[in-house]
Amino acid sequence: MITTIAFDADDTLWHNENLYSITQERFKRLLAPFQDVATIDQRLYATEMRNLAFFGYGIKGFTLSMIETAIEVTDGRIGAREIRQIIDFARDMLRAPVELLPGVRETIASLSDSYRLMIITKGDLFDQESKIARSGIADYFQHIEIVSEKTPDTYAAVMKRHGIEPHRFLMVGNSLKSDILPVVEVGGNAVYIPYHLTWEHERVIDEGAIAGRYATLSHISELPSWLARLPAV
Repeated sequence: MITTIAFDADDTLWHNENLYSITQERFKRLLAPFQDVATIDQRLYATEMRNLAFFGYGIKGFTLSMIETAIEVTDGRIGAREIRQIIDFARDMLRAPVELLPGVRETIASLSDSYRLMIITKGDLFDQESKIARSGIADYFQHIEIVSEKTPDTYAAVMKRHGIEPHRFLMVGNSLKSDILPVVEVGGNAVYIPYHLTWEHERVIDEGAIAGRYATLSHISELPSWLARLPAV
């Protein structure tokens, strides 16, 4: 029987990828006089991947990657005014309201009476703590874990730290790579709720090869009824 349910935060509980997409469009418009948008997209993604090991996930790392990309694609011709605009993009992202996905508040509230709830999310500590605090649903969660990467070892350590047996643990998220497969690998349960936008870095190439190892729901509001159908063992 599942006793603990953990949720990814970004694009599982609230919108996040939209915010990055909007900012990336603003960034491309800013650099349009210097380079075509396809090249800007490619160079920004490559820079983000290169910088993950140094700056991790989140708005601050994304901003540093935008600045580095701007310098590179303009051959150093980017001006202080444009750099300031990129920094303003970051401030706008950090000030953006936290918009819960439909059905999240009601689902979390209904589950909180019967399960121990957690958030396990990755990214910048300040950024994620701020979003969780502003979400209006933080009080429903007994534990919040903000991690640098979501690997099998990460999940195993979280379960051990909180005294959770893997077969009693359920992870709910929108990323097969980060939320689903690592949990299944360590013996836990997982529910995949796809989001309409997926960062290229989070894509799994051969989804068919891993089908059947987790459940897929179209909407978070389906989760309580799915849980009710599980065997009570």
